Amino acid sequence: MSKIAVIGAGLAGCEAAWAAANSGADVTLFDMKPHKFSPAHSSPLFAELVCSNSLKAKRIESAAGLLKEEMRRLGSICIQAAELSEVPAGGALAVDREKFSEIVTEKIKSHPRIKIEHREIPDPFLPGFDAVVIATGPLTSEALSSRLQEKFGKSLSFYDAAAPIVAADSVDMNFAFKASRYGKGGDEGDYINCPLNKQEYEEFHAALVSAETAPLHSFDNSGDIKVYEGCMPIEVLAKRGLDAIRFGPMKPVGLTDPRTGHRPWAVLQLRKENLEGTMLNMVGFQTNLKFGEQKRVFSMIPALHSAEFLRYGVMHRNTFIDSPRLLDAGFNLRTSPKTFFAGQITGVEGYMESAASGIIAGINAARAAAGKPMVVLPKDTMIGALAGYISDPNVRDFQPMGANFGLLPPLEEHIKDKQLRYAAYANRALKSLEESVLSRLER
Repeated sequence: MSKIAVIGAGLAGCEAAWAAANSGADVTLFDMKPHKFSPAHSSPLFAELVCSNSLKAKRIESAAGLLKEEMRRLGSICIQAAELSEVPAGGALAVDREKFSEIVTEKIKSHPRIKIEHREIPDPFLPGFDAVVIATGPLTSEALSSRLQEKFGKSLSFYDAAAPIVAADSVDMNFAFKASRYGKGGDEGDYINCPLNKQEYEEFHAALVSAETAPLHSFDNSGDIKVYEGCMPIEVLAKRGLDAIRFGPMKPVGLTDPRTGHRPWAVLQLRKENLEGTMLNMVGFQTNLKFGEQKRVFSMIPALHSAEFLRYGVMHRNTFIDSPRLLDAGFNLRTSPKTFFAGQITGVEGYMESAASGIIAGINAARAAAGKPMVVLPKDTMIGALAGYISDPNVRDFQPMGANFGLLPPLEEHIKDKQLRYAAYANRALKSLEESVLSRLER
């Protein structure tokens, strides 16, 4: 029986362990929690969600929705857990974070082919295993990061930010209303909208751009701090111009304030953080402001004038390898075909993108250990397109990439209507996945 080691029990590591075990391998899953935590993690559970409880759009005719459907058809443990822990979020798939992690943890621990070892692994090139999957995430421990740098040269890093969470009962609904954009999500909608008029917005913006930020520590020696666009701190985005956040996280399109009958000048949206709806996430408000400054500035939003902050926003380091120079599309090292990477350390960006890479790495680790040819998904699938991007040696100045239709090859027929075009992309991808991969994978 093949023996597989998976290092890291985040979303990617759990998917890799699950996929490898379901492919017939015996898996040892190593995780340093609860003996040691990264700067951004606090729960002893597996598959901990840190900066958001949203797993993005559900519609298959969206890039995020297509990605999740491909994962579902590949047997994803994270999709199973997400559907069992879902909270209302309009057209998005959002989850109760604790319940999501509890479900994944229980499934992993109860799998007969998976053994758990809670200890830090400083060197991923473990003896005694037929294949290894390194899924240590964007906050890989210092010891392991050093070992990887010794092996592969200097890694890249950028900073990621998390949004604050407020108590639902502390939001003043006299200054807020429930609705989803364009009426999606039912009569009331799944978001609490906190509108601002022009004067309120401009005063808020002035306070935001002048607020004091927390100090950052560069964990490498370059001093070159890169902030990923998809998790841009709200105060950094605001400094790009007076209307930058009003056309970004605070855009009012598709919303009508029932108090005025008109579209607000700007809107902060709050989304359920847990199933009970007692905690609300400030959507798009990732931040590195000092905690006192967050309380002062964000309380200027009328609906939050007395808000209780259950968690302030934080900022932390993310690290990823130079995958285009190191990995093949099966997520294996070119120089060591039985060593795999998965998750954000590969440069895929996003919870589901990370989890998806874990599925492929786990399947391929089991196949490589058993002497079988590896699976590479076609580039007209979303997972295959992501794998193709992070393994493309022509990619320069490599930066993280999330699911998007721009990664897919063009359709044979040009379709002008965007929604019909996206539907065609999705139909092609799912047909390709079925014909090229699912039909020949051993169940």
